[in-house]
Amino acid sequence: MPVTLEQYEFYCLIRMEGHITLACAGELRKLLLDWLATGKSLELNLERAEDIDITAMQLLWTAAREAAREGVGIVARATGAVAATVRDSGFAQAPGFPVPE
Repeated sequence: MPVTLEQYEFYCLIRMEGHITLACAGELRKLLLDWLATGKSLELNLERAEDIDITAMQLLWTAAREAAREGVGIVARATGAVAATVRDSGFAQAPGFPVPE
């Protein structure tokens, strides 16, 4: 599965692998809602994602905006093409969603 959620005592981890596209948007949306319901901070790991499309980025941005409203933190990591896509599309400026360059 390209998107997974792991829940720990103090935080949650969403890991994305492979191609994060419209095909997995429903599952990503569900996991983001599950995470938000916990009230815990999130570690978002995109280091093994090969690419990400606009649908997935919009879901992440919306979840980050909601998390910022709730005072919940997000730490995101991405490398390579995904980091470049996020940065070049302007999503790196999403509230609470810092993806390094």
